[in-house]
Formats: sequence, C-alpha cells, structure tokens
Amino acid sequence: MIQVTPSIAIDESEIEESFVRASGPGGQHVNKVSSAVQIRFDARSSPSLPNDVAIRLMKLAGSRLTQDGVIVIVAQAHRSQKRNREEAVERLAELIRAAAVRPQVRRATKPTKASKERRLASKERRSGVKAGRSKPVSD
Repeated sequence: MIQVTPSIAIDESEIEESFVRASGPGGQHVNKVSSAVQIRFDARSSPSLPNDVAIRLMKLAGSRLTQDGVIVIVAQAHRSQKRNREEAVERLAELIRAAAVRPQVRRATKPTKASKERRLASKERRSGVKAGRSKPVSD
C-alpha cells in the first residue's frame, strides 16, 4: 500500500510498471539496460480513490492522461531502475495529493460603499491632475 494522504492509500497492484531504455546519463551502460520506468495508473476505475478526487485527478493530469482514463508517468532522470521507480510513484502521489484538496468555492461579493467613494475620489483627483497639464485657454 502506498499511503498518499491520511485517508487515501493506493494498492501497489493498481499501478502497472514497465521498464524501457532511457536517454540521458549513463554512458554506454544506457544502451544495455532498461532503466527508465513508465507507470500506468487507471484513475477512472480505481477503487482507492473517491469519485470527486478521481475527477480532479484526471483534470490535473493533462497530457499524461490517455483516452481510457489511464495516467502515464515516465521517469528516467536516474541511472537505476529503483530510483526511477521511486520518483515516478512519488510524482503520482503528489498528483493525487493535489487532486485531494477541494477547491474553495468563490462567493461573489459587492464592494462596500466606502470603497466605492474612495475609488471615485481618487478618479476625481487624478482627473484634476491631468486637467492641470493642458494648455491654458487664451481669450
């Protein structure tokens, strides 16, 4: 079990991982070893995620989301499979943590009477300053 938040834990069997050859650091070693990891997590049908979190997660995933609702994360920054796997799982967990936060509902408010008056007084002052810059009218 991967503990994401106190209330959300994902079973490791829900994450499919495959190892592929990576570009980047490693010299000749990189041509022989499949050290990059590609993890796939089916957000749409995951029993571990509440429905609202799954919906927000799919919106947050962006281009990492496939048509089937599967999130694909590729990690290839490190030379070892183990570190790449840990990084990919941590990135998935961060994504789920971000999706678990409920967005605050914005309530429309009206400006107070005092703030309207301050704004109008400021506009009037500014208008006076600009009017003083014009050429004097000759009789």
